[in-house]
Amino acid sequence: MEKLNMQTTNIVDENIKKIGELFPNCLTERLNDEGKPEIAIDFDQLRQELSKDIVEGPEERYQFTWPDKRNAIRLANAPTTDTLRPYREESVDFDNTHNLYIEGDNLEVLKLLRENYLGKVKMIYIDPPYNTGNDFVYNDNFDQDKQEYVHNSGQYDEDGNQLVTNTESNGRFHTDWLNMMYPRLKVAKELLSENGVIFISINDCEAHNLKKICDEIMGEKQFITSFVWEKGKEGGNDSSIMRSHYESILFYCKNSMANHIINLDEKDTSRHIVKDKEPNLVKGIESFPNEGELFQLVNLSKQKDYNVKIPLIDGSEIEWPSYAPQTSIDKWIKIGKVFVGAKKVPYVKSYLKDELNGQKPSNIIGQEYGTTKAGSIEIRDFFGSREIFSYPKPSVLIKRFLSIGSHSDSIILDFFSGSATSAHSVMQLNAEDGGNRKFIMVQLPEATDEKSEAYKAGYKTVCELGKERIRRAGKKIKEEHPEAKDLDTGFRVLKLDSSNMQDVYYTPADFNDRDLFEENIKPDRTEEDLLFQAMIELGIELSAKIEKTEIAGKTVWNVSDGYLMACFDEKVNETTITEIAKQQPYYFVMCDKSLANDNVADNFEQIFDHYSKDTIRRIL
Repeated sequence: MEKLNMQTTNIVDENIKKIGELFPNCLTERLNDEGKPEIAIDFDQLRQELSKDIVEGPEERYQFTWPDKRNAIRLANAPTTDTLRPYREESVDFDNTHNLYIEGDNLEVLKLLRENYLGKVKMIYIDPPYNTGNDFVYNDNFDQDKQEYVHNSGQYDEDGNQLVTNTESNGRFHTDWLNMMYPRLKVAKELLSENGVIFISINDCEAHNLKKICDEIMGEKQFITSFVWEKGKEGGNDSSIMRSHYESILFYCKNSMANHIINLDEKDTSRHIVKDKEPNLVKGIESFPNEGELFQLVNLSKQKDYNVKIPLIDGSEIEWPSYAPQTSIDKWIKIGKVFVGAKKVPYVKSYLKDELNGQKPSNIIGQEYGTTKAGSIEIRDFFGSREIFSYPKPSVLIKRFLSIGSHSDSIILDFFSGSATSAHSVMQLNAEDGGNRKFIMVQLPEATDEKSEAYKAGYKTVCELGKERIRRAGKKIKEEHPEAKDLDTGFRVLKLDSSNMQDVYYTPADFNDRDLFEENIKPDRTEEDLLFQAMIELGIELSAKIEKTEIAGKTVWNVSDGYLMACFDEKVNETTITEIAKQQPYYFVMCDKSLANDNVADNFEQIFDHYSKDTIRRIL
């Protein structure tokens, strides 16, 4: 039986493998840090493969870079041995909900989600911290003192003279912010489905830099638009010179060639109707193959290039100037696209799906989609004070993006969750349109200021505030929509933590010299902790149904109706193993030292081979 790796996939190894398949002559060997040979890429050879000319030496090219960019890329690719631990007591409807609230550094969390949600997220919305010149909580070990930064960024000439005098305001904070954002966006892209989209709120300070790194990570061709949101009539003092009334939201897609990237809501299709308001008098229309689809009526004489004849059901016909020739009119009559009502004015049904230049969502977002003040009022309505959380986005704004970028059963991710407006918006839209969208909120458990209204109200971290906002919003939405009986307003709370395994697990050479029965699981970890770490590695969604059962006196965990079964009890005997094997799970996981004795261990494989030979067996 194989051991679980207990760490995420090494993306660098995967990328090397892919490059090797395309360009096997670019593979080479080198010695790693431990002095052992490993496969690597000959980058000089790879550069030659990707160039029509001979590549010799460094060459000037268009690029966007900053100090420590290479480290930011490395950080995105580096595996993690961290895990996510469940907290039932802080959750709502833990056993039935499909929503997740995850506490922890969002880069490490995104790496873990990559194992389970690769290519499954339809929409991401984030409102990252804006760069105001302050230190970031997310520093990712890129801390540099002033002199170190100046040296690394090339702000000295060959004689040691400083080239830039105002170093504190001319780049250092841009560097910190870019190093924070780049690896997170790089990992987040991998979570998006092929028709997935991402919306990113940003102010003027970093909008230009955000656009550049998104062009690099997502691809320039995947840029759809930059929404302009009117955040309030009064504006804000974002600048010492001007009042700012607007904010930008960058909009990218994973694959511009994918179908169903964006949706149209009622405002976008307001000129289209579903059915005729009166009978169609055109003769020869026997069926309506497009009945029920959105269309608009286009006046046939908008251009008077032709004169055409249209037969009516009473035996008469009308002549009318037309922008299309008679041959087209005759064809359109046969398929039901020509419409003549009681006034005997001919029109053409222009179906929305056929309109190459039809209605599209506008990138101007007016105050009907909420303002900063409206977001603060929502916070006040939930908590009694607008000062509990600063500058929250209004739920109606996020709901607008959900209507454009998600389907009724989509997974929605927000990894800068803040006050959890995105979760509120998902539940609200589901209640209104009967959808079954699921949310994943990720937030660093950042401490609230002891002088803040949030701290005084008992919320010691931003996460405590966000979770309570979801609870209260869910309750209110259910009260306002009693018809939405199956509405999911629950959420599973998971928290980022170090691996469940003792350090000895990660040093096999040392482990072999130890007592084989030494405990390799940390003493403060529960069976459910182990279950979730197994789910992460085996790619099972963290919202999957979990049942706790008992077989022959031993606790057995059943995930997704037998897709995964796990037993972490001690002294597990053949009876328990046999009953589990009879249920033929896809995966079975147990602890290394769970088996009762050597005899059970000897018979373990034979039992599974007899009852469920295809079950994949793993041990911790």
